[in-house]
Amino acid sequence: MNMNCMKVLKENPAIKLFLKSSLIAVIMLTLSVCCKAQDKIIFPFQGGIDIMNRFFKDSVNISADIIQARATGTVIFKFTADQNGVIKNIIIYYADDVLLASPLIDVLRRSSHQWIIPDKEKQHDFIIAFTVGFNPPAKPIGVASASYKFYKQRKPIATSDQIPLNSATLLPTIAVNYDIQ
Repeated sequence: MNMNCMKVLKENPAIKLFLKSSLIAVIMLTLSVCCKAQDKIIFPFQGGIDIMNRFFKDSVNISADIIQARATGTVIFKFTADQNGVIKNIIIYYADDVLLASPLIDVLRRSSHQWIIPDKEKQHDFIIAFTVGFNPPAKPIGVASASYKFYKQRKPIATSDQIPLNSATLLPTIAVNYDIQ
């Protein structure tokens, strides 16, 4: 009985194909585990995400014009950092208003030398988004109307170029809130 079973295994091409493909799959899986196919990528800002969030939140200087207008919105930048972490160029991909973009450009420039560029790269592109809002005051008299007035009068900035995500690193969104006096 055992001899007949072995003859069937040797003569059946479907079983042979299954055994070969199973053996190849096991070898490939073993090789991929042994080769460490993906190394852990270090966060591109020195100190990690918590330090980056703290740096940007503490470094943004909200102007009196923003506070008076009760301005809120989103700003998305693409910037390039060289081998030393120096920011070479900043592109605004979207901004709810130019009023919001100015202090964020300044803080991006001040973040030079904080960026870690992967080995073997001369420069690297990053995409970062900021959301700007205000902390609601204890007495919200007139805050909603001022905020709505800004929203109606804002002049968004948008680019016609597409963001090439395959050649840029998307960073987490930074939320910046300011106090209304």
